[in-house]
Amino acid sequence: MKKGRFTLRQKRAATGLLFILPWLIGFLVYYVRSLILTVQFSLSKVEILQTGGYQTTYTGLSNYRFALLEHAKFNQILVNSLRDILIDIPFIIFFSLFMAILLNSKFKGRSLVRVIFFLPILMGSGAVLRSLELATRNIIGGASAMIEELSAANQINISFLLYVLEDLGLPTTLIDYITGLVSRIFEIVRASSVQIIIFIAALQSIPNSMYECAKIEGATGYETFWKITFPMVSPLILTNVVYTIVDFFVNSEVVDLAYEVAFTNYNYGLSAAMSTISTVVVCLILAIVSALITKKTFYYN
Repeated sequence: MKKGRFTLRQKRAATGLLFILPWLIGFLVYYVRSLILTVQFSLSKVEILQTGGYQTTYTGLSNYRFALLEHAKFNQILVNSLRDILIDIPFIIFFSLFMAILLNSKFKGRSLVRVIFFLPILMGSGAVLRSLELATRNIIGGASAMIEELSAANQINISFLLYVLEDLGLPTTLIDYITGLVSRIFEIVRASSVQIIIFIAALQSIPNSMYECAKIEGATGYETFWKITFPMVSPLILTNVVYTIVDFFVNSEVVDLAYEVAFTNYNYGLSAAMSTISTVVVCLILAIVSALITKKTFYYN
């Protein structure tokens, strides 16, 4: 009887498997077949038959060569997407953790503030999303016009402020990084909603006894964050990084270009090749990032 019992590790593994089982079944039944068809289309010329259905003619790697070597936009859009990932994702993770710590503290109206930060998810589809994007462009345009008017009136000189930052010894690349983030602050806040919720859940799972012991030992807030809070939420940092990368590419211009090539130009083979290339790139980035973060991740049992 004892030999037939599960160990604690085996029970946890079984619990995790049961948790992901619905997703795993859906992945095997629906997504794997789509991946196989996408690879098949990328290696073929796809023609839609008038009688219905489609016909594929094997063409080898010609679609991949055209996408990488001849297409006018694909390489540039793919590189720009990778650059935006390197710029936005670190700040999204930092901003999400910072806001989660603030929202996890006790203050009046905390529930309302949490709802406000979660609203972009509920309002992120269809006409509502287009209205928000239009409002954002109008706000940015109005702000730019106001800045120009203030600059003309010698009340605010943006170039002078940038020169001051450079005189303080800040690298030019860092200043460009900060100004780029400020110009996309709305998109960054909107992309941080799910990450904030995940970090709040991680913070609430930290035992209060740890903070009590740290307080008794005389640890400062800085030491408490780096010795307790950050290590305890580090597994969720990996989760949020993976989610952010995937979510970023799902809404990137690469996907829009592949959609346009398929359903506007009706070149399904080239569109499938673009999708396959971007998927491989995302998988490589996920593998590299996961390997780097996992080395520094602390798992509490």
